[in-house]
Amino acid sequence: METKNIILAGVGGQGTVLISKILTKGLIEAGYDVKMSEIHGMAQRGGSVQTQVRFGDEVVSAVIGHGQADVLVSFETMEALRYLNMLKANGVVITNNVELPSAPITAGLAEYPEGILDDVKARAKTYVVPATEKARELGNEKVMNVILFGALAKILNLEGIDWEKLIEGTVKETFTEINKKAFNIGQEFAGGEENA
Repeated sequence: METKNIILAGVGGQGTVLISKILTKGLIEAGYDVKMSEIHGMAQRGGSVQTQVRFGDEVVSAVIGHGQADVLVSFETMEALRYLNMLKANGVVITNNVELPSAPITAGLAEYPEGILDDVKARAKTYVVPATEKARELGNEKVMNVILFGALAKILNLEGIDWEKLIEGTVKETFTEINKKAFNIGQEFAGGEENA
């Protein structure tokens, strides 16, 4: 199998690393060669966090170059635009439609860019998932990362892996059921055509 390249990008505290770990664990159990790398900005202060996961028959390097990502999962809208240049010409974007202003924007030193989603949709096949909104409806905003993960697993056709079991083995027992529900919501959102 040709190597697949996935970038998960968000801001500190959104759970990008947790999702990368579940994804990596599942892919290894499925028999793929997997490499994962983490790149942290000022993560604890709401800065950019990016994890890269590569999987296939044989993966030599852990790093994804510009224009090589098959899928970009953005946990926050601006992160989709920030890493769009990493995507292949026929790559796919899965983005949460939530805006989290960075420290310079919060301090009034910069403005949140207008029309980001339109820009991303014009340049790539894009699935916009209201992950934060759906997570709030479930009763815990933090599970938005698992909603995005559900969409990713569906788009990658990784249904043969028991993701619910992996979620059970990763999150605290009290949060198992809500995370399973979150995963299934994400699957539903990726079931149809992209909403570009």
